[in-house]
Amino acid sequence: MSPRHSSRVPSGSGSSPPSSPTLPDSTDLSSGSDFEDTLRPRGKRGPPRTPSHGRVPKRPRGKEPSVDGGDLGQNTLFEAVRSAKVAIETVVDEWLETYKKDHEKGFLELANFIIRSCGCRGVVTPEMFRDLQNSEIIQQLTEKFEEDSAEYPLAMSSQPWRRFQAGFSELVVAVVRRGRYGVVYDDFLMASTISLLTSLSDSQVRAFRHTSTLAAMKLMTALVDVALDVSLQQDTNRRHFEAERAKGPGHRATGKLEGLLGKRRELREQQEDIENMMNAIFKGVFVHRYRDVVPEIRAICMEELGTWMRSYAASFLTDGYLKYIGWTLHDKQPEVRLQCVRALQGLYGQRDTAARMELFTSRFKTRMVAMVLDKEPNVAVEVVKLLTLMLENAEEALTAEDCQAVYPLVYISSRALASAAGLFLYRRLLDPQQGGDREGDVSPRNGDNRTFFCLLLTFFIESELHEHAAYLVDSLWDHAGPRLRDWETISALLLEESPAEGLGDRQEKALVEILVASVVQAAEGQPPVGRGPAKKPSARERKAQAEERTRLSHCLIPALPQLLAKFSADAEKVAPLLEVLRCLDLGIFCTGRMEKHLELVLGQLQEVVEKHSGPAVLMAASRALHALCHPELALRARGDLVRSRLADQLADKCHQEVTELLQVPCPGPSLDEEEVYSMAATLKRISALFNAHDLTPWQLFEPCARLLQHAVDTGEVPPQVLVPAITCLHFHVLWELSRLPSADVPQEQLQSLKAKTVTVSSLCQSCLCDADAGVREQAFVVLSDLLLVLGPRLPGGGRGALAPLVLVPDVGLQSQLAAFLMDHVFHHPRRCPPLSSPEEDDEGHIEELHQRRVLLAGFCKLLMAEVLELSAASDVFKHYSKFYSDYGDIIKETLNWARRRDRQEWARTLLLSLQQLLTELLLQQGPEVRGAAAFMELRDLARRFSLLFSLHQLRNRPALLGLHRDGIQFAFQEPPGPGTGGAPLNLPFLEVLSEFSPRLLRPDKALLLSYLEKTCQERRWPSPGDAPWPSLVTYRRSLQPPEERGDSLSSRSSAPPPRPPAKRPRTHTPERSSSSPWSGSRPPSPALTSTMLRGGPRAPRDLRSSSVSHPRRGLTR
Repeated sequence: MSPRHSSRVPSGSGSSPPSSPTLPDSTDLSSGSDFEDTLRPRGKRGPPRTPSHGRVPKRPRGKEPSVDGGDLGQNTLFEAVRSAKVAIETVVDEWLETYKKDHEKGFLELANFIIRSCGCRGVVTPEMFRDLQNSEIIQQLTEKFEEDSAEYPLAMSSQPWRRFQAGFSELVVAVVRRGRYGVVYDDFLMASTISLLTSLSDSQVRAFRHTSTLAAMKLMTALVDVALDVSLQQDTNRRHFEAERAKGPGHRATGKLEGLLGKRRELREQQEDIENMMNAIFKGVFVHRYRDVVPEIRAICMEELGTWMRSYAASFLTDGYLKYIGWTLHDKQPEVRLQCVRALQGLYGQRDTAARMELFTSRFKTRMVAMVLDKEPNVAVEVVKLLTLMLENAEEALTAEDCQAVYPLVYISSRALASAAGLFLYRRLLDPQQGGDREGDVSPRNGDNRTFFCLLLTFFIESELHEHAAYLVDSLWDHAGPRLRDWETISALLLEESPAEGLGDRQEKALVEILVASVVQAAEGQPPVGRGPAKKPSARERKAQAEERTRLSHCLIPALPQLLAKFSADAEKVAPLLEVLRCLDLGIFCTGRMEKHLELVLGQLQEVVEKHSGPAVLMAASRALHALCHPELALRARGDLVRSRLADQLADKCHQEVTELLQVPCPGPSLDEEEVYSMAATLKRISALFNAHDLTPWQLFEPCARLLQHAVDTGEVPPQVLVPAITCLHFHVLWELSRLPSADVPQEQLQSLKAKTVTVSSLCQSCLCDADAGVREQAFVVLSDLLLVLGPRLPGGGRGALAPLVLVPDVGLQSQLAAFLMDHVFHHPRRCPPLSSPEEDDEGHIEELHQRRVLLAGFCKLLMAEVLELSAASDVFKHYSKFYSDYGDIIKETLNWARRRDRQEWARTLLLSLQQLLTELLLQQGPEVRGAAAFMELRDLARRFSLLFSLHQLRNRPALLGLHRDGIQFAFQEPPGPGTGGAPLNLPFLEVLSEFSPRLLRPDKALLLSYLEKTCQERRWPSPGDAPWPSLVTYRRSLQPPEERGDSLSSRSSAPPPRPPAKRPRTHTPERSSSSPWSGSRPPSPALTSTMLRGGPRAPRDLRSSSVSHPRRGLTR
């Protein structure tokens, strides 16, 4: 880097403005240092100095570098930026004073600041600067890195180093900004800095490339600002010159014209200098580094390129520069794609720049639209925002087909992406003011909310993308919230009766769903289930939420009775409307003097219960009535009155119908359809009310128990009556249990409840054998719930008086529960209607799977609550592999719980599962099972179980040894079967057991091998080494050491054993001693070759290991 001064910074384009360079060939990119010579300042050499060949002393680890060179060891710029105690502008001003006094000293301080920022402990001395080339300087600096660390300031993520990164960029920009009227044009500073950064950016050392690329890009950004300022000055000068020349001869100032011409020449020279510098940085750094192997470097290039285009569109907003962003949209790393998209956002965010990108849009629009499905959610969010900007500022860019790719995202689980898609949807389809100011007010006072809801209903119904309006409302909430909260308009639309202006049935149903979703969103302030975790609102948000809840209560309470009256006969509409009651501030019925509306709501509520028998409507009505009967509500007495009235009617009707049913003689005629429907509807209404209200005072236990007993004895009660009857008995027991005090429980009350629990348990156990699957499933659910509530943990927590209520399942009940699992959970033929569409078939399959998962979860809860013994879990564990896709998460959680509870018992349960499967297989297929597909599935299950022993081998060691010991005993316990050649019937189990052998420690393998020999001797079987049984040989080999296993293999095969692969010699970090593989005092540095991504095939790993074996391997990657 000799001080050879030049009058201008040369460039490949001469004095022309920055043009779009063509993409260099790979051969041109391999050099990487094209501008090293052309950018070096030219001039006379100074007096020759003998370079110091003394070795730079090694600094202590973690301390500042100690180097020869005086004050160069303590770089003031680096310390100032790292400490962040002095303003960057002040630091740069002080450095400029130093530079103006001594150019060389000032530049070396700046150069060493960049070197120190790379994490290098070396410095560039004046002697090195005068006598060495850039490549030689960088070769020496490469040796100054820490040998045991690959970190450098820009790669560190701690808070102090993040501040340093910001300060580093700010200082580089400030150097140009503060020197834009002086040192930038002095023919030394910028030429030397650009030459240094160009050489560093082509180094194999990542730290050099990363830091120098960031510095070069920030330097380019600052130069772009200077070029823009010079361009503006030229325009101003031109206008002044034209204005002065347009004056008459008597008014024209000749001296002023000459001054303007001189200023024009000066500005033109400055513009040429800046353009040459920018061309040098772009071609010397950007063109090489925009496809560097390090994604952070590529992201820096794309980010700064977007900044240049926004700042100086006249020169950079051309197809020659835009193509780099278009190409990099296909980058594999998400952070690079993200910077490309953000750069495009700045360009499409302004109408004037968006209008100049027609060619780019036509070329890369397909890629941008496809990126809405990017696997990285952050990138997809920014892409949707980009398309929204294109929609606003380049209206004709996106076609209807392009927009169709964005619409489904409003239903996606990521709330950020759904919200961005909601804004796009609102701007594209739902904004009633599309022709006017799109950034204007969206409040309801615009008078066009009816149009908005009509457009929203059209999209929701015709798109057929989703059935849940809650996700659509949540996506639009941040952008169309004021419109969605216009409760008056929604109510008016729903209450319209005119056939010409009113809504259709599908539109009414959709609008009711949108109304309910908006009310829930406004009242709770939380996203719907599955769209992110619930957030804790702040005090301000809670206050705003309460105010909004009060406002919507005032708006909807007068309209709710009318809505219920209009849709009381429609189950799909009235059920969501009843859910609105739970979101309202019900105290307003009293404080707002709306008692009349409360009476109307209660009357409609009672009418809904009397009309409907569907579970969804009845459960919604039960919850709404429970909200109106809340103890803290001032007018709760009116709700209690309606509840008592309903309970009286339903109880009298239940007693009457059950009595009539029981009086019918057994051989007599069965009930007709109307009687069955009436009784089933009555019991469904009672069970729905029982779910939220205590109906025990109406004495409904006895008639339901008699009805169920009659069904068990005769089997003549229809299943649609039995299912709600079982539910009523269940709720009756739970309500009585909840009313018991914790201490001093009356014995009569305790004995009565005990008798009822025994009765319910016995009846449900009998119903497990019912002919109807729905009755069996309901009985199983009730039984599992009762056993869980009345399990061994009931007396805990100071409730010792309730110990007599503990329900212990006998052996018969446990067997029935296990058999139920086999019949309903692990053996499920799909029940498909004969005439059903594929969509209905899939929905039915999902519902069935959900129901089966509920049943399995109920059984597993009994295991975890210690109601059932752990050995009962074998009926679940043995299906782990076969039903992994359906129940894998439930079974795995049960496996982990069992392992935490008792590892020994857990291992015995796993063994029992495998033993049961082998026994079933032997009963089905006979002794020859080794070749069966089911036997291979059994081995695969054992392999899956063995993976659970991989972690914590010392903790699992006793359990694993016990598993092998018990497995060996099981394999030899059965006598030989016919056609087995004298082998024990269970001997194939040893092959299953061999799947656990890799988890054994080596001493345990020897111990088990001797135990196997002893077992064979005791039972007088042939020795494992001499036995002709393949299963025994396989298990013995799994326990043998590898060397003995190889001998046994070679004795059985004529082929020689394969030679082990040659081991690569371990690479040790070379020390500076005579043992170093290099003869010189320092290792050779790698050549300065390009490090950018190439399209051609790469060399194999062993051929590319030379850079890894470099002693500074932590920094060359």
